[in-house]
Amino acid sequence: MDANTYIPQHFIDDVNTYLPAHLTLDGFLNACRRPLRKSVRVNTLKMSVEDFQRYALDKDWTLSPIPWCSEGFWLERSEHEEQALALGNTDLHLSGAMYVQEASSMLPPMALKESLINATHVLDMASAPGSKTSQLAALMNNHGVLVANELSSSRLKVLSATLKRMGVGNCALSHFDGAIFGDYMYECFDSILLDAPCSGEGTVRKDADALKNWSIESNIDIAKVQKNLIKSAFYALKPGGTLVYSTCTLTPLENQQVCEYLLTEFAEHLEIQPLDNLFAGAEQATTSEGYLHVWPQTFDSEGFFIAKFKKRASCDNPDQKVKKGAFPFQPFDKKSSQTFYTELKKQFELTSLSGILMQRDKELWLFPEQFTAIENKIKYARLGIHLGMIHKNGVRLNHEFATVFGSQCKANVIALNNEQANDYFQGKDIRLSEPSNARGEVVLTLCGCPIGLGKWQKNKIKNSLPRDLVQNTQLISW
Repeated sequence: MDANTYIPQHFIDDVNTYLPAHLTLDGFLNACRRPLRKSVRVNTLKMSVEDFQRYALDKDWTLSPIPWCSEGFWLERSEHEEQALALGNTDLHLSGAMYVQEASSMLPPMALKESLINATHVLDMASAPGSKTSQLAALMNNHGVLVANELSSSRLKVLSATLKRMGVGNCALSHFDGAIFGDYMYECFDSILLDAPCSGEGTVRKDADALKNWSIESNIDIAKVQKNLIKSAFYALKPGGTLVYSTCTLTPLENQQVCEYLLTEFAEHLEIQPLDNLFAGAEQATTSEGYLHVWPQTFDSEGFFIAKFKKRASCDNPDQKVKKGAFPFQPFDKKSSQTFYTELKKQFELTSLSGILMQRDKELWLFPEQFTAIENKIKYARLGIHLGMIHKNGVRLNHEFATVFGSQCKANVIALNNEQANDYFQGKDIRLSEPSNARGEVVLTLCGCPIGLGKWQKNKIKNSLPRDLVQNTQLISW
């Protein structure tokens, strides 16, 4: 139990006014002071759940299934390993095979899962650091278009790095206040996740100071922002589409009352989709309205709130806007495209890439095939995959080519051992045990997952890891 967890009395008094009758205040406070169980999600864009379980068994990790996510596990390691090596520095994490993600935060994407089956355009309105975005991309199997928005510039960089590591290839990043989407992207999306900025009351088990600046006045101010965001999300949703609203807080001010605002504003145009059957045991956390209100003691996790809505009919938005300015990309010409694919086949035995080749100056990009419908709605911070730089002798491939398409390559692929992988992630060239006659670029793998590119140079492989991804901490072994 963490005696240092700060839980102010005025917060406790407030919780006591809306705590469900079947839960006790002592049970809540005791849960808040217990450390969180570590949990991870397998990234099926890079590794199957079965392969992950085999790797974990070899490492003597103990896995317990998370009931609402078939890719999620609570994970236990030996005390020695916990102290010697952070989970985020293990080979399975660095390779993109898994994401260290709190169990409750896997719930919102799972609530959208059914609606993603035929979705071509999906919006994640508040994306960083990328746990739910990468989960959505995996559920979509990199098909369709996933617009990931983040208001903070610094968090946008973290999001971009996460998506590269996880091999996400269907994403367009944007950098706006989410309130703009209803006006600029009116009825553009089949599915929307609004994991709204909130007071974070449910995260106290992870952050002992989460409630340090808590106040009801702050809850009220945040709820105003949330109402603007959920209204924007409703306008951006296509008729028949699905909206999931979630927070990692507990107060009805930011949860039920925000949902009630949406229902009041658009009463005839949407309906609640109950979540009591989302997974076995979900009824333990289901409210009378059909929302999930997960308390820390319910499933021994963080606190979370999830609501799901279906848009029944269109509703006119009188404030629709149109972006100004020309789209800065143009199609990669047919002859150059043929040459590019010929080189890919020669070097990697890779015959095609799923998407549309586009060019901006000397940059070669690959856009998701369905992107055309929304390409000029807003200005994007980043689109699709930056495949490489165009020069007079062809295309010099980028890191992302390998992380997204490396698993499809059949030639010039090399599996790194732990020592070589350590060198790679620390920006060093990779030493070879014996000289190689191979030439050109090579896809590097770790734990069977593509992690980047190198270039053959007889006794070594020249490191092509982007500088912003180089790490200086202890990795992989201890």
